[in-house]
Order: sequence, then structure tokens, then C-alpha cells
Amino acid sequence: MSTERESMEYDVVIVGAGLAGLSAAIRLKQVAEAAGGEISVCVLEKGSEVGAHVLSGACFEPTALTELIPDWKEKGAPLNIPVADDNFIFFTEKRAFKLPTPPQMHNEGNYIISMASLTRWLGEQAEAVGVEIYPGFAAAEILYDADGSVRGVATGDMGIGRDGQQTANYQPGMELLARQTIFAEGCRGSLTQELFERFDLRKGVDPQTYGIGVKEIWEVEPAKHKPGKLIHSIGWPLDTETYGGSAIYHMENNQVAIMFVVGLDYKNPWLSPFEEFQRFKTHPSIRPLLEGGRRLAYGARSLSEGGYQAIPRLTFPGGLLIGDTAGFLDVPKIKGGHNAMKSGALAAEAIFEHFVAEKTEKEVTAYTDKIKASWIWKDLYKARNIRPAFHWGMWAGLMISGLETALFGHTPWTLRIHADHEALKDKNAYPKIDYPKPDGVITFDRLSSLVLANVNHEENQLCHLRLRDEAKAIGVNYNLYASPEARYCPAGVYEILGEEEGKPYLQINGQNCLHCKTCDIKDPTQNIKWTVPEGGGGPNYPNM
Repeated sequence: MSTERESMEYDVVIVGAGLAGLSAAIRLKQVAEAAGGEISVCVLEKGSEVGAHVLSGACFEPTALTELIPDWKEKGAPLNIPVADDNFIFFTEKRAFKLPTPPQMHNEGNYIISMASLTRWLGEQAEAVGVEIYPGFAAAEILYDADGSVRGVATGDMGIGRDGQQTANYQPGMELLARQTIFAEGCRGSLTQELFERFDLRKGVDPQTYGIGVKEIWEVEPAKHKPGKLIHSIGWPLDTETYGGSAIYHMENNQVAIMFVVGLDYKNPWLSPFEEFQRFKTHPSIRPLLEGGRRLAYGARSLSEGGYQAIPRLTFPGGLLIGDTAGFLDVPKIKGGHNAMKSGALAAEAIFEHFVAEKTEKEVTAYTDKIKASWIWKDLYKARNIRPAFHWGMWAGLMISGLETALFGHTPWTLRIHADHEALKDKNAYPKIDYPKPDGVITFDRLSSLVLANVNHEENQLCHLRLRDEAKAIGVNYNLYASPEARYCPAGVYEILGEEEGKPYLQINGQNCLHCKTCDIKDPTQNIKWTVPEGGGGPNYPNM
């Protein structure tokens, strides 16, 4: 059986068909056409289809979309519900208090959308201008030239059994070679982590910090549905030392999206973001909205929250980083889609100009200059101290962020941030959290939720979740932290079995994985490594 890989060559290969990657692809075609030239562009997507792995709030700021495709309304972009009622709420266990909406969170002119639907539409626009998109193909390996520069990527082999041997369905991966490779993997991309180390891209910047967002979409009774209503909240059920909050968006067709975010710098090893979300829905202000309705979809993903201080070097010989891969989420705005699209467009312009100038160097450094001259950089700088302020708790965070807002970010300091995996405390430092059992009506367990995420992985394949040292699963995580991976994973991937016999061991149910990357981020000794499974595996979100 042949194991030789075929190869294809392009001017530009893009890893990831999210908003950033597709915007880069479209803009490359636009600038080439405007110059009377041609450029070949290929986009790889590990999901089964474009948009399958896309999950976001989502209240969308259309600035970058308008710049990229000015006639998006005429072309049918799925932006149908403008924000009509903007609310900011502080919850206690029994009550809800409306607060003044911070200026960064004002949403006049924005839309409540499905980010997955917008991504699918953007994929159609990309294909219409000649971009080649290959869904179901996971970029699993970075290829390098003899001089050490990035030469492209290779897709993962198909048909490798869980024993590591080739099955009857074996197919070798394919090499996609390019003059420039754009990495648009989204939050905590596995290939991007390799690039950070190989090119020392994080030298001189703070560690990236993250949150995990758990989301459901409900169909509610028509009398309770208010299209365009938006609620953001802080407070209960989280304690004051844990960063997080919720978003509730009234969408189309009597649908309401509910998302709960927990900062992954939390300290309590007994905390479960999934269970906190389920508990949140029982609040006297939230339960009535959901009663009589039905849950349609479920999912989870991590998001990059480090902002300005955590942005790595964006370019290296042969490639560059865009979107959430680079960490362009604007935390006070609770938005990243517009920045992702803008970064993709700027990368495209820089690459095309580099090609036209026939420069011999392989690093497109002009892209960084374009980012720093854009509104992305200005907005992130102004907001740089707001998320780190909450490291001292909710009340200190609110006071410091209020000062930062009043001074438009022109304070003479830049607060530092620390890696999330360093924050977790010993299991004996906190009492166990007694989460209520799900009622199957408003609250649910993980496994029944996974059905709504349409998760699927080829059963006979190598587990894509690897332990660098298997002994640490019990020797460190279980003994010191009571196996926090069993709680921070929103998909039931990690289970501790054998406790009754006094021989606990960790079971990894990789087929459940939602590709949220939380385990790769939060594991206290960084012992869990997330890698791509076979292409097409994972969730298949319809309209998240």
C-alpha cells in the first residue's frame, strides 16, 4: 500500500475557514482582480463543512464586513435582526439589577446573528470569486523548507486505527504548498502552538489567557420572544473572585441564544463551567423565559481574552497569524468577529503587495505595520487593562475598568497577565461545590447535551487527546486537584474510573470532544495536548 503523499501548490494556503480565513481569501482575490492579475488560494477546514465548528455569542459589528463586501445586504448576508434593546444586568441569587451599559458594550448598529450561518454565507462568497475550499481536511503538520521557513501544511492521514496501524481505509495526507501560509485556526490552534515555539513568537509578550463559553439555543414561546433584545450580565452564580458572565440574545424564529462564559484563570478546582451555566438558567429572571420552550442546540468553545498584552509576533518566514489565532478578541466589547475579518483583509493586502514587489525575504512584516495602524490595535490598546483588572476580583475589576473607560485607556500603566493553568489551587483550599441534579426540562447533563451538538468522530482512530506523561493524571491531577479535567471539560471527555476499587485511572472519551481546547489550556501541568483528529470529526453546529 503506497504511503507517498500527493502535493498541490498555491500562492496562498489558509488553515481554517472561519471569518478570518475566509475574509483573507476573499480579499486576496479582490486585490488581485483590481490589479489585473490572478492569485491561487486554498482554504482548509477541519470541520465537516464550512461553519460546522463555529460557535460565538453572537452580537456582530458589521464594520469589517461592510469594508470587505459593501453590498452584503443585497447579497443576502444573514444579518436580519438589529439590536433593539440593550441591557446590562447584575445578578444576585434571587434578584436582577439593571446597570448602566458600559460604553464599549453599546450595540447600536450591530446585529444579533448566528456566526455559523454568517461563516457559511462567507464561504459561498469566497467560492464565487474562485477560492478553493476543502472542508473535512484537517491540517495536521507544518511543512518547512530547507532554510527553516514555512512551506505549507499537510493534512492528516486517514484510516489510522486506535492501535496506530493502518486500516483498510488508509489514505495518506496531502501536502498543500504555498508561497505564504496563513494560520486562521481560531482559539488555541494546535499548529499555532508549534509556531510559537519554533519561531519564539511569544517572546516579550504576556501569556494568552482564555475563557470558556458554553452555549445553548432555545425555541421559546412566541409571547416571550422579543427580536433584537440583548442582555449581558455579571454576578451570580459565580463568586466575586471568578471572572465571567452571560449573554442572552433574542434571534429570529422565536429563538433565543444563551451563552455563559467563565474565565479560565479561575482558582477553585471544584468549579465546573458547564454546571455553572446550568445553574444560571434556574435564576428567577431566566427560568420563566425558558419554561414552555425547548432546547435546540448546544456547544462550547474557548476564546482568547488576553488582548493587547498577549498578542504574539504576527509574522514569520513563510506565514502569518490572523483572527482569534492571534488573539484579536476585544473583551470589553465581547466581540471578535469584526477584528478577525479585518485582520484577514489586512493580511491579504500585505501578502499581495509583497508578491507584487517581488521581495526575496519570506516574512511579510508589512502585515504587522498594517495591524498597528488599524482600528484593531487602537481598540485593543484602549481596552488593555480591563480584563486583567478582574484578576483581583469582580469589585476591583469593575472599579479599575470604570477608570480605564473614563480615561479612554490613557492610563500610564499596563497590567500584566498570567497563564491560566497556573491559577488552580489545591483541592483542599476550597469546599466542594454542590451542583443540583439536572431536571431534564431547564437543566441538563453533558451527555444528553452532546446529542444536540451533533458530535461525531471516526470510532477507530488514534485518540487526538494525548498525555505527555500518563503518570501525572493520577499522581498530580487526581491527588492534588481532584481531577479538574472531569469538571472543566464541557463534553464528558475525561472520567475517573476505578475509585471504588481504590485504583483510580483516567479514561479519555475522545469521541465526545467538542474541540473547545479547554483541556489543553487549563491542565495544571500542561500535560494534556490537543491535536487534530481525522478531518470532518467533531461537532456539527447548525446555527451557533
